[in-house]
Amino acid sequence: MTDIRPAPATSKEQINTRAAGVVGLAVMCSRVLGLVRETLFAALFGGGREMDVFIAAFRIPNLLRDLFAEGALSTAFVTVFSRTIALDGEHSAWRLANKIATLTLVFMSLITALGILTAPWIVGFIAPGFDLEKAAMTTALVRVMYPFILLVSLAALVMGMLNARNVFGMPAMASSFFNIGSIVGGVLLSWWLDPAFGPQALLGLSIGTLIGGAMQLGVQLPALHRQGFRFRLDFHWRDSGVRQILRLMGPAMIAASSVQVNVLVNSMFASQLGDGPIAWLNNAFRLMQLPLGIFGVALGTVALPVLARLVAQNHLGEFRTELARAMRLSFVLTIPAMIGLMVLAEPIMSVLYQHGKFTAYQTAQAAGALQLYAMGLCAYAAMKVLVNAFYAIDQRRTPMLVSLAAIGLNVLLSWLFVFQLHWGHRGLALSTSCIASINFALLYLLMRRHLGLLDTALLLRTLGKVMVAGAALGAVAWIGKYYLLADWATQAFIPKTIYLVALIGAAGLSFALAAWLLRIEEVRAIVKTMQRKLTGSSRPPTP
Repeated sequence: MTDIRPAPATSKEQINTRAAGVVGLAVMCSRVLGLVRETLFAALFGGGREMDVFIAAFRIPNLLRDLFAEGALSTAFVTVFSRTIALDGEHSAWRLANKIATLTLVFMSLITALGILTAPWIVGFIAPGFDLEKAAMTTALVRVMYPFILLVSLAALVMGMLNARNVFGMPAMASSFFNIGSIVGGVLLSWWLDPAFGPQALLGLSIGTLIGGAMQLGVQLPALHRQGFRFRLDFHWRDSGVRQILRLMGPAMIAASSVQVNVLVNSMFASQLGDGPIAWLNNAFRLMQLPLGIFGVALGTVALPVLARLVAQNHLGEFRTELARAMRLSFVLTIPAMIGLMVLAEPIMSVLYQHGKFTAYQTAQAAGALQLYAMGLCAYAAMKVLVNAFYAIDQRRTPMLVSLAAIGLNVLLSWLFVFQLHWGHRGLALSTSCIASINFALLYLLMRRHLGLLDTALLLRTLGKVMVAGAALGAVAWIGKYYLLADWATQAFIPKTIYLVALIGAAGLSFALAAWLLRIEEVRAIVKTMQRKLTGSSRPPTP
């Protein structure tokens, strides 16, 4: 069996850009399929009452997935598992994995049963504005979908084991299989239940969600088997590694909760705004998550095991360097996407969603939310890296306390924007972006205070250059939108799509050219890497 202990201290640990690229490509595939899923569901069911019901019902198991499975469990497990590999070797790490897998299986089965029993109270809490019929439909779907949390918890655990073994591709692709299963299974079952895709067909979408969750787990198991893992029930939970993971998970759940709990708060307020706002916010947030998943999640996923090993080996200088580098890269990659989404929100939403039962009015409402969600995109991405860095240095309470404060502030801002300023669902999107930015700023200041040095001057210089290059992108996008896509609501689909794709390409090239002229090193490194790939050269370029 392959030895997975770290290289000697003379070998420098780095966040592998190639691995981040693999994860980014896989996550991009997943997010694109997720976007296809949302687009298809919106076309079949529209952006009103039915989709409000399905999205609200899926919100709780999906929230638990993000907080517990793909948030707290994955983060805590990778941190401790990587440390166990580095210090105690492979055999101890696999024993720890069996204990945690058994604990997850038992605990999440109990959570699933409890969720099914308490579904009416859950719906009353997450959607207080729903009428009786809407609430009853939501309750039925919640009960069908609750086992999803068990499936994806196990899938997240398998993903953590593979990531700690530096296997990133298949775990990142696993969520693509969730989307494939939920699309194919959900649409076919919905059509079988109701060819007109009325309210009864929503049951098919719910069952399709379970099919997707089972596929997300199943496709990773062969890769884990090849790494040497053999599952055995192990109820010996009085273990130092198990205790470390559980100690990390509590704060990790709260720290990872900021974004998703704020989305839940949005749903609670949106349920009181009539039919449609929950669906519009979901459509916008899904599109905003596309670049976030490609860049932010990829960087955070690849960075965590590297940063954990650097701390375990007491290489704090390299830890600072890699953390600062990851944050700069997150800004370089997400600021262009942020500006592009803000300027081109209406035509993008029109091309993607304005089909079937989804109207031009619903498109405009979703686009307004997208513009405000996008304002927090770079903060979301950088926060993915920062939160994982805090766990790597065993400062788990810091992100927890910051997230608690952020959740409370979001409730206050949401109330202010919706009920006092009457900004509707747009106010909810703006509140979420404000909270993400505040959350990141606080975490950055606290990390800098802890480390003493974090290349802040270089980060600000890079940020300034990226904003200048982003202004070039924004200008090209705005001019093109004014001349080519001014009538986006009534333009035919094919010419509108051609214009939009060409405009995105031109705006992207303007950013790349401006960034090159401004000597943004991260962009130059990406361009040179692409040149080597295209020319087939494996040697680094000569300085």
